[in-house]
Amino acid sequence: MDSSENDGGVQKDDGGDEQCVGEVVVEEVEEEVYQIDEEKLENVVSLLQNSSDGSLESSLDDMDLTLHQDFVIKVFETTPIVSGDNLMRFFKWAWNEKSFKVTTPVVESLVVAICSSGLRKKEIYSLWDLVKDIGEKENGVINVGILNELIISCSKLGKGKAALEVFDKFEVFQCVPDSDTYYFTIEALCRRSAFDWACSVCQKMLDAKILPDGEKVGSILAWLCKGKKAKEAHAVYVAAIEERKYPPMSSVNFLVAKLCQENETVQLALEMLNDIPGERRKHATKPFLAVVRALCRIKDVDAAKQLILKMIADGPPPGNAVFNFVITAYSKVGEMGQAVEMMKLLESRGLKPDVYTYAVIASGYSNGGEMEEARKILEEAKKKHVKLSPVLYHTLIRGYCKIEQFDEALKLLTEMKDYGVRSGFDEYDKLIQSLCLKALDWETAEKLQEEMKENGLYLKGITRALIKAVKEMEKEVVEAESISAVA
Repeated sequence: MDSSENDGGVQKDDGGDEQCVGEVVVEEVEEEVYQIDEEKLENVVSLLQNSSDGSLESSLDDMDLTLHQDFVIKVFETTPIVSGDNLMRFFKWAWNEKSFKVTTPVVESLVVAICSSGLRKKEIYSLWDLVKDIGEKENGVINVGILNELIISCSKLGKGKAALEVFDKFEVFQCVPDSDTYYFTIEALCRRSAFDWACSVCQKMLDAKILPDGEKVGSILAWLCKGKKAKEAHAVYVAAIEERKYPPMSSVNFLVAKLCQENETVQLALEMLNDIPGERRKHATKPFLAVVRALCRIKDVDAAKQLILKMIADGPPPGNAVFNFVITAYSKVGEMGQAVEMMKLLESRGLKPDVYTYAVIASGYSNGGEMEEARKILEEAKKKHVKLSPVLYHTLIRGYCKIEQFDEALKLLTEMKDYGVRSGFDEYDKLIQSLCLKALDWETAEKLQEEMKENGLYLKGITRALIKAVKEMEKEVVEAESISAVA
């Protein structure tokens, strides 16, 4: 017995290494590589390009084609000028061949070919019907990419309802929507102003916790805001921030502005300001200005003041406009101490109160009958500004007329000319009416009327009639007194 038998089929080579022989047979089977018949491919493409009648299927039968996935995909990839209808007819013909198996890559290539070759509504609708048919008969062939292509095409065509129909079939075809699915479905619906449906899809996106990137989130925010769905847009924003998918600052500004338009959502806008990171915050004047203005509108002036203090501490630096909103709000409710305090804070920041600032504070004092304080504001304004506003003078003239100090009102009217401030119709009209109704001084009223004419201003008929009536009334009183004295 030789050594090979004793070793059980194991022999040693010259170097002493063992090798298995005899009992183990290694067979190398070369996988057959499919080669596309270029001539037949060219013939099929030519047929699809030129056939427009019902002979397409019979012509394909005559070609004696051996269908393979690679061949069919190549047909779809090399037919840029073939109608979508012919591509679908070719697919249906191939599908009917028992030797051909429909696969996901084949359907993907068909969908891409039709959706990228110039969108036609009729072809996209026919393609969708075909995809539904495939999904019902071929289990597991339809995938997310195929459905997303259809949704994108529907969006481009402005067919929101059709896009929603595709979206609703995901569960039927056992597909899980991805971020593009939600984004393009929402886009399609918003393009058709179907904002309620869009909000429904948004809610499903939030529930699934599948959001697109920050840029696309920003687009969703803008679409919903344009559709007056700022509250729903805010929910999307909150979810995006939690996932660190930050939308562009322009979209954030737009959302803040829209939230500020409704009283019940101003607080949401205020909370959003806390999410603006440090570098962005330095240049985020617009959203802060919008929130300060909204807080003043809903009469939460103290909150607006606190926001300004926060802006001073953390940025963005508040400008005159921000301060003026708060000063105006305090002045309107008669909290003049707070208004003056805010003006001093403005000055401490190296800013100069503008004429409007002085005018609103003077108006607040005037409305409360504190004409001495209002006059002090006027004097301070004259020191800081070479040219004043007619509104500032009108405010004080109205205030003096209210407490029947007509001499002071007349002095201000004269002072306006000295400071180069053109007297307007309102100043004259208010003073003339007050002189007639409260002081019965028609003579001064007539002088003012003449002065108005010299300045190219004219009284309304009702005010002219008032001067005439007071004049005639005084004349009747004088005549009555004369008769009484004679008697």
